Amino acid sequence: MTMLFLHCFLALSLTSLVFSDPCPQVCICDNIKTFVTCAKKNLTEIPPDIPQYTQKLILQRNELKVIPSGAFLSTPYLTHLSLQNCTIEKIEEGSFRGLGRLRYLNLGSNRISFIQQESFDGLSALEQLILEKNRIEEIKPGAFSQLGFLSVLNLKDNFLVYLPDMVFQGLLQLKWMSLSKNMISIVSTETFAALPNLKTLSLNHNELQYLPTEAFSRLSGLTKLELGWNPMTFFVEEAIQMASLKQLLLNNMALQDVSYKAFEKSKQLSFIDMSNNQIRSIQPLSGLDQLKRLDFTGNTIICDCFLRPFKEWADSLRLKVDLFCAGPNHFLGDHLDSLRAIDLKCGNFPEDVYKISVVTEKPDEKNSCPQSCDCKTDVKHAICENKSLQKIPRGFHVDTTLIDLRKNSFHSVPKGSFLDLKNVASLHLQNCEINDIQPGAFTGMINLVYLYLSHNKISSLNPEVFQGATKIGYLFLDHNRFTNIPKETFRLLPNLFSLHLQHNSIDSISNNNFLGTQKLHWLYLTGNKINFIAPTAFRNVKDLKKLYLDDNALSEVPTQALKGMPKLSELRLSKNPIKNIGNGAFLPVSQSLQHLYLNDMRLQQFSSDAFAGLGKNIKSLFLENNNLQNLPHMKNFKGLEVINLANNPFNCDCQLLHLHRWISRLNLKVGATCAAPKNLRGHKVRNAKFASCPGWQDNKNRNKRKIFATSTRKNKPRK
Repeated sequence: MTMLFLHCFLALSLTSLVFSDPCPQVCICDNIKTFVTCAKKNLTEIPPDIPQYTQKLILQRNELKVIPSGAFLSTPYLTHLSLQNCTIEKIEEGSFRGLGRLRYLNLGSNRISFIQQESFDGLSALEQLILEKNRIEEIKPGAFSQLGFLSVLNLKDNFLVYLPDMVFQGLLQLKWMSLSKNMISIVSTETFAALPNLKTLSLNHNELQYLPTEAFSRLSGLTKLELGWNPMTFFVEEAIQMASLKQLLLNNMALQDVSYKAFEKSKQLSFIDMSNNQIRSIQPLSGLDQLKRLDFTGNTIICDCFLRPFKEWADSLRLKVDLFCAGPNHFLGDHLDSLRAIDLKCGNFPEDVYKISVVTEKPDEKNSCPQSCDCKTDVKHAICENKSLQKIPRGFHVDTTLIDLRKNSFHSVPKGSFLDLKNVASLHLQNCEINDIQPGAFTGMINLVYLYLSHNKISSLNPEVFQGATKIGYLFLDHNRFTNIPKETFRLLPNLFSLHLQHNSIDSISNNNFLGTQKLHWLYLTGNKINFIAPTAFRNVKDLKKLYLDDNALSEVPTQALKGMPKLSELRLSKNPIKNIGNGAFLPVSQSLQHLYLNDMRLQQFSSDAFAGLGKNIKSLFLENNNLQNLPHMKNFKGLEVINLANNPFNCDCQLLHLHRWISRLNLKVGATCAAPKNLRGHKVRNAKFASCPGWQDNKNRNKRKIFATSTRKNKPRK
């Protein structure tokens, strides 16, 4: 009876407290003041007299501009807060502290530019965060680290360009995220590494020119990926490596070629949408036994004998394929499902049989297209691939954003070849037999970001080549004939982000090779002949994060050169003839390095302090296919996610006992195998018995005593 009275008393007391809080004069409250709306009241600050027990607060369409620190400390019971359309420009540190019960926060349609590290401190129960239609350019690392229960994140329609590593760290329960309608062109390898439960990701309407395969492979649980309206032109083998993916949307892109092995490592795919692209032929797709539907509408695919293998494959899987024939004339407009594989033939047809029926208007001078090109006015792309052109064509539409001239025979790119094309963001000149590019060749291309010059015959470049194209961020010079990098070649490219020089014949890296490239993040030098790197070669690239030096002729780790790169996170030295690694070899980058590749080097020995400074930040270490018999102590490598020690002739004697003990504590696949002594040959180092080594039995007994002591404490009855 007493307990019942106490409950009634507390309930009445709480009710009286709720009713005693007056409703702010400019707001409207429900009867018990748990739902308060102050929308569209021209407020310039949050009313200070919001009732304490308010659960749902609507403040949209006001003029708040700034959310000050501790703005909601007086309303700790909020579960729902709407602040959209409030012209908010800044969220101060700790603005939402005290809102430990808040589950829904809407900050859409404001003017927020930056998300600071502590912008969302205190929102430990938040489940939905809406940030669409702002001006967000940058999200500081750790901004979402306290949002452990967030399941929905909407960042649609902002100004994001670059997604750095671990930007979404802490969002362990996130299931749905939209990044569509931004300007994203760069996705780092570890961008999505901390999202184990993400199911749906929208990246459509961005500026991705190539697929960030490694980044997507981190999304182990993703089932739906939307990539439409990105200017990608091709998908290579194993482009999509996502074991759980079921729906993939690649519509309205610039796809011309898709490898038959592109989706081989995404075996759960049931639907792929490749509608409204520029695909002209398609092969049977490998590894897709679960596929139910393919959409190829809006492509120009000819239903002839070359399509027969695809048709037979689709029929064998009972696959629904949305594809309307673009030719020959007797099949024009027919749905592929209405045809039999045996009907798809090649033969002698009238001259116009293979012409694609497209309704066009006669262009005027300002809306022109070179005669040999195919211009897509809806996506502003001009495709002139493989047209046997011997000089750069003229007459592109002034609004063109992508020009594809690959597989022609230009030999030279003259000065002023692309005048008045200020809107072009991507220029493809691969496989064009180019051996000379004249100064001023790209003048007028003030918005050029992607320049593809791969697979040509270029051996040198005058710095003036890039005059007037200072926004170039991605430069592809791989598979050319460079034997060295002329000094100051890239001095006119202050926005260069990624430089591809792999598979040339460069033999050394000298001082000032990268002068002017202060923003360079990724440098690819794989497959050259580099045997010397000057100690100050990289002093101008202090923001460099990836350095690929694999498959070169280095005989030692370029320790002195590494001193110029305090932010380096990935270093590849694989396939260099480095036999010994000395003390402190990686000390200059020990605070930033996360991924280290030392595999396939014929490496024989590490000095005892070779890994000095390394350990706590290293996530992946590759040492497979070497000649290692032992390793230095690895006790500081506590954050490893991947390690490979396979195919090394480890000598499992007492000197290797430390490695055995370290591996035994790892919950990772290591691959280390004993090659000696004979009685342990072929045994895993993890399982090998070092019974003759001093301390081996003591260590086993010590572990047993620890286990026994722990179980005794657990079972001991409480007094």
